[in-house]
Amino acid sequence: MAKMRLDKFLSSAGAGTRSEVKDLLRKGAVEVNGIVCKKPEQKVEPSEDTVLLFGERIAYEEVAYFLLHKPAGCVSATQDVHEKTVLDYLDEPQCKDLFPVGRLDKDTEGLLLITNDGDLAHRLLSPKKHVDKTYYAEIEGVVTEEDIKAFCEGIDIGDEKKTLPAKLTVLEVAPRSKVEVTIQEGRYHQIKRMFEAVGKRVVYLKRISMGPLVLEDSLKKGRYRRLREEEIAQLKRGC
Repeated sequence: MAKMRLDKFLSSAGAGTRSEVKDLLRKGAVEVNGIVCKKPEQKVEPSEDTVLLFGERIAYEEVAYFLLHKPAGCVSATQDVHEKTVLDYLDEPQCKDLFPVGRLDKDTEGLLLITNDGDLAHRLLSPKKHVDKTYYAEIEGVVTEEDIKAFCEGIDIGDEKKTLPAKLTVLEVAPRSKVEVTIQEGRYHQIKRMFEAVGKRVVYLKRISMGPLVLEDSLKKGRYRRLREEEIAQLKRGC
């Protein structure tokens, strides 16, 4: 990582605005590699130098990756004046410009990747990259073999083109059927519209995987974790 000014490093890491950071420097609250530093223009190497503020180490991440178990009732946006957003569940002030990769409907739960890596997000969301996204769904109505075939062939949901082929797996046949659906796109309300096209209604929807990422049972709704290094590498290789 390239060297950067100390005041920019501190403000980017969430220590305050540039003016607030300069005030902290003047007061001698900042140490760099064990030495008090009062010069905002001093250059630091974020990955090598140790920067302390009031004795606490300041961490800075140029890019960061988090897996959130999105609960129902919040929107997949960076900000909203009326609704709680998925970013409200993260407490990572040192990470700037985070955003959700794609969207889950307000009433949809499950796996949501949050990052500030715009290039990776673009590749993950491109239909040309064919990144699998698997959902668990509960359906009002009996899901049939004809539905499975229709999903496999692609469905007309009112857009210019049919959906790409999707895999529909029936877990339980009942008046309220339980299924898994794997798609490679992210159209607006896509799974709900696909089932509507075959005369059924989605009553519960949860994303359980995206590419190599899998939502663990141990990660409770509203909680999140950092992606492991191998997960990040798999995501980048896969798209």
